[in-house]
Amino acid sequence: MSKKILIVDDDKDLSYIMAKMLTGHGYEVVCSYSVEEAEEQLAKGAFQLILLDINLPDSDGYEFCERIRRMSSVPVIFASARTAENDRIKGYDIGGDDYLSKPYSMKELLSHVNALMRRTYGFGHEEEKITFGSVVVDKNARTVVRSGKAVNLSLREFDLLSYLLDNAGTAMPKDRILADVWGSFADCEPSTLTVHIRWLREKLEDDPSDPRYIKTVRGVGYMFSGGDKT
Repeated sequence: MSKKILIVDDDKDLSYIMAKMLTGHGYEVVCSYSVEEAEEQLAKGAFQLILLDINLPDSDGYEFCERIRRMSSVPVIFASARTAENDRIKGYDIGGDDYLSKPYSMKELLSHVNALMRRTYGFGHEEEKITFGSVVVDKNARTVVRSGKAVNLSLREFDLLSYLLDNAGTAMPKDRILADVWGSFADCEPSTLTVHIRWLREKLEDDPSDPRYIKTVRGVGYMFSGGDKT
């Protein structure tokens, strides 16, 4: 899975400084200076974390977070000049995962981002490989090998597989998968997910018509079952 962060803050100078620092530590960063711009970015693809200001020119960060939470579980860190206890509590109550009060140092920001990424995705480990059947998935290298031969997955196919592996044993609703893998505001039909699931099964399952690992959960969505981490 990629390590992509969306910064939503109308302070362009601060956004530039944050983006430069995070990029220097291995993250891919996109900056938006309004909710409208953020929605456009979220419609283009998924992010693994959102840094969200509260006072935005065209909307309120709280309201935007609530909308995101109705579609996605992507981690959200509020970064705001509002320092009152009630503001922080509200941020957590509506679905924020962390709250940073401005001004803060770049070192502090990086620490919070790294910690939340580790808790959510397990980033930070030297190596993470998952094996199921004859398939070996190296999430850090973004490679898949089956029976000793490399499997060619598209970027979206790998992100979908990685997402299912991250949530192994849990039946994930179709709309949640679409929001978390394709983007919270992406205009995707459920058939898009169905097709990508079929492609993964054809490439990874011994019998795609009777999958052992990538299972359909009737009335819900899909679930990955099995696999060992190394």
